[in-house]
Amino acid sequence: MVDTKRFSSRASEEQFEARDRFIIFDGHALMYRAYHAFPELTSPAGVKVNAVYGFSRILLTVIRDFEPEYIAVTFDHKGKTKRAEKYEDYKAHRPEMPDDLKPQVEIIKEVVTALNIPTFVQEGIEADDLIGSIAKIMQLPDGHSDSVLTTVVSGDKDLLQLVTEDLSVWIPGNKWSRDTEYFETEVIKKMGVTPHGVIDLKALMGDASDNIPGVKGVGKVTARKLLSEFGTLEALYEAVDRVAESGEAHDLLKGATLKKLVVDKKMAFMSQDLARIDVDVPIDFNLEKCTVKDYDKQVVIDLFDSLEFSSLVRLLPQDTFEESVQEALF
Repeated sequence: MVDTKRFSSRASEEQFEARDRFIIFDGHALMYRAYHAFPELTSPAGVKVNAVYGFSRILLTVIRDFEPEYIAVTFDHKGKTKRAEKYEDYKAHRPEMPDDLKPQVEIIKEVVTALNIPTFVQEGIEADDLIGSIAKIMQLPDGHSDSVLTTVVSGDKDLLQLVTEDLSVWIPGNKWSRDTEYFETEVIKKMGVTPHGVIDLKALMGDASDNIPGVKGVGKVTARKLLSEFGTLEALYEAVDRVAESGEAHDLLKGATLKKLVVDKKMAFMSQDLARIDVDVPIDFNLEKCTVKDYDKQVVIDLFDSLEFSSLVRLLPQDTFEESVQEALF
């Protein structure tokens, strides 16, 4: 089982043991993370498979350590997203998917299918929004949050805005960081704001990776100070408008900072809209369909053998036959 000592102090070990786990894997984010983290590997067919190996290793390790009752994987759709329709330059600076990663996407999906894990993907919708919408369903009054803790596995810190007492974000470590599960305490420590404040933080400081502009010239330190003082972007701009109109003195809203906020007000609110995960995407979701089900272990072994992933076979969950033998012996 997972070491609960690294969980937020707000949640006791008993709380985690009392609830089932629903793990949602952020497919594309983990695929890219694996592509950049794992060294070059080539299949016998001559196809580069480092992302497939890394993704599969993360997937199986999480399943082994968390022992979830429910699992799902979300993927981005390759078509134009709704955010790109709103703001043409959204993610415009992001390079095209590397040529040697493109063929790995379908192999990753083969692995997921072979493990009998349901996937969610919709045209024009980013995986973050699918995750957010599933999370909202899980936390509705007639949802399952009382009995199920949802954990999103991703390398994308944008998802930290979704964190609640009923949802955590688990980010795999790399050579610079350890595996970390984020609850509210960890989000505040990492980002300097509450989970909901992550949206307004990006609205002010922008996000170069997604080409979200924010307020030009306002960085992380200033953005944190402003949100610490005013709480929300809306409250901040109520004060900005008042100070700019009246000329009253304010320790934070003065000089160049005030001018930047006034000039880029429209951009700040557009950036807020771009940064906010959509939790209202119509989605055909039923938790019971995500129940961890039997899978054909030999199919996965054959797939791994064809890719020369023999080291991953030992991470595969037990199949029905192995479990029945275990029960008979003990």
